[in-house]
Amino acid sequence: MDFEFSDRCQELRERLLAFMDEHVYAAEPVYEDQLRGSGDPHAHPPVMEQLKERARELGLWNLFLPEPSEDVDAPGLSNVEYAPLAEIMGRSHIASEACNCAAPDTGNMEVLNLFGSSEQKERWLRPLLEGEIRSAFAMTEPDVASSDAANIELRIERHGDEYVLNGRKWWISGAMRERCKIMIVMGKTDPGAPAFHQQSMILVPRDTSGLTIVRNLPVFGYIDQEGHAEILFEDVRVPASNVISEEGHGFLIAQARLGPGRIHHCMRTIGAAERALELMCARAASRVTFGEPVAARSNIQDWIAESRIEIDMARLLTLRAAWLMDTMGNKHARTEIAAIKVAAPNVALRVIDRAIQVHGGGGVSDDFPLASMYAHLRTLRLADGPDEVHKRSIARRELRRVATPARVAD
Repeated sequence: MDFEFSDRCQELRERLLAFMDEHVYAAEPVYEDQLRGSGDPHAHPPVMEQLKERARELGLWNLFLPEPSEDVDAPGLSNVEYAPLAEIMGRSHIASEACNCAAPDTGNMEVLNLFGSSEQKERWLRPLLEGEIRSAFAMTEPDVASSDAANIELRIERHGDEYVLNGRKWWISGAMRERCKIMIVMGKTDPGAPAFHQQSMILVPRDTSGLTIVRNLPVFGYIDQEGHAEILFEDVRVPASNVISEEGHGFLIAQARLGPGRIHHCMRTIGAAERALELMCARAASRVTFGEPVAARSNIQDWIAESRIEIDMARLLTLRAAWLMDTMGNKHARTEIAAIKVAAPNVALRVIDRAIQVHGGGGVSDDFPLASMYAHLRTLRLADGPDEVHKRSIARRELRRVATPARVAD
């Protein structure tokens, strides 16, 4: 394994670091002021369009896309090349959108790029790649344990030239924004089929009749600008041509989508942890208690050292998963992807918690980004599968390595 930056990765990395220093960090307070001034917690601050324009000028656009589109230029980076760039973008809550690399759009664009029809690509993929619209991915449901896709209950039924959707979804990130124009919805088309062939994915425009956004779901009291919606589908009708790939392919598409999506989350999470460590060190060095800087205390030095060790371990584990995805394919990297999905959020939360403690009362206030970072990163222990599901997958692989009297299920 060689994790040395390629020439193009190094060039993009230097360009991205300069973009962050010169534009993104300075735009963060402007973004928040414009958001508050709009009176809409899900508004689109004008400064974002300025950042997007500059990112495009610098060639920092659609960096996530492994295969360039016919219509939109993209560098076509490998996962190992994209990893350090996603980490840099993860240092700011606005950087990924500025570079058109924000979730859930990245996963949705990859799905359309891999499985979409020519019509679907032209109508929805092109404007997503251009950054003209946003999207959402509707999988999780309130009445079932959605970590098991076989539980999903939303029905997608064929009626002539249309499909009719009935059911309820929640924690649908991005759906509260007016710029969200399209959703990829996962539901059951054939409950009688084998467990992993019952599901399908279908494109549903956000303004379709019968689709009701019931409410936004706060996270620890924070109203995320992207929004996490609860959505009711009541006889929602869309053309049959909106099915992605074919009926019964929903689970396979979800697996193809969630692998890269999970690793992108982990890459960005490591960037957030790095920023929290920097804030912790700066605060510890600048505050004095009992005649000495806080940084002189041995327990604080332990926290700083432990944070550095844990971040670097998580980064190396993530790079190994990225390397395996590049060289062996997503299927062969699934155990490593599961491992980083557990490790990265937990490491970041520990680092942020230490940083909060060093900041004292300020750490749990909105004067610093740490409390918000903690709240939103805590969701990653649930998003794209809870820790327990990923640990179960890892444990089963380990158990299969040894002879046991009882069969270990796949």
